[in-house]
Amino acid sequence: MDTERADPGDLDALRAAFPPELRRPPLGWDAVHAFELEQGVVLPEPYRTLVAEICDGSGEGPADVDGLIPLTRLPADWGPDVGQRVPANPFPLTEAWVWEDDPRPYEELEPLIDEVGNDGTIVLGTDGCGLYWHLVVTGAQRGRIWVVSDVGAAPAEEEPGFADWVARWAKSR
Repeated sequence: MDTERADPGDLDALRAAFPPELRRPPLGWDAVHAFELEQGVVLPEPYRTLVAEICDGSGEGPADVDGLIPLTRLPADWGPDVGQRVPANPFPLTEAWVWEDDPRPYEELEPLIDEVGNDGTIVLGTDGCGLYWHLVVTGAQRGRIWVVSDVGAAPAEEEPGFADWVARWAKSR
């Protein structure tokens, strides 16, 4: 998985996965560069090229509710803590963590849980019921898809990168 250069085959597959009539307009490179500068990150490929040249989200996508959401948006059910998101901070996990089963007191867990939900990622969409799909943009898991829910977080093992995640969805629909 190369997160620094967009593979032409991945880009072709992404174009095919998102029908033109359901695509939101792409942002363009100036807007992507402005987002990256503002957030202190460089988006991983091929997601970066997708939002710059192909589409900034789609009404249909791997996330069940609202499809693939635009780069600068969060799911409608995200809640009031929008200001806590810091994509430039490294994503804190390298393996699954079920905080619901963690024996530590909640007061100790709460700041760690907040880091998992807010640091080092952009949110790609939701399946509802507190389950969100994240693309890691900083840290050891850069370029990987993680699912973060109200009980824990885990890497999407079957589809490690953005192109794989989309391809699996496209094949199953």
